[in-house]
Amino acid sequence: MPGRRSMSGSTGAVVLVLMLALCGATTLVCGETDWTVGDGKGWTFGVAGWENGKAFSAGDVLVFKYDPNAHNVVEVDEADYNSCTAAADAKTYTSGNDKITLSGGKTFYICSFPGHCENGMKIAVTTR
Repeated sequence: MPGRRSMSGSTGAVVLVLMLALCGATTLVCGETDWTVGDGKGWTFGVAGWENGKAFSAGDVLVFKYDPNAHNVVEVDEADYNSCTAAADAKTYTSGNDKITLSGGKTFYICSFPGHCENGMKIAVTTR
């Protein structure tokens, strides 16, 4: 009959909308974003400020890519970040492809090789 709509077409559309909504909700709850620190340059001199304007969330992953013979990544507190020093017991990463999952709040990272932090190898990340 002309003008008659098929119920299966409407049902399919509803199912599709529900699936998309569910996928969106799952991404909001379980999703994470991998952030390559320094983008294409990687973890290197002058990376300070890379984090500005980015919306980090708990569960997101920071990926630090660098030459492990030339750099490292050290998680420090705010005072050590500001003074470019690392406590002896600070968590240090040395793989050259470090993946750090953000848990929330504010976290600080520096390179502890002499002079590197002072030359901009440091970031302060705040999660929402």
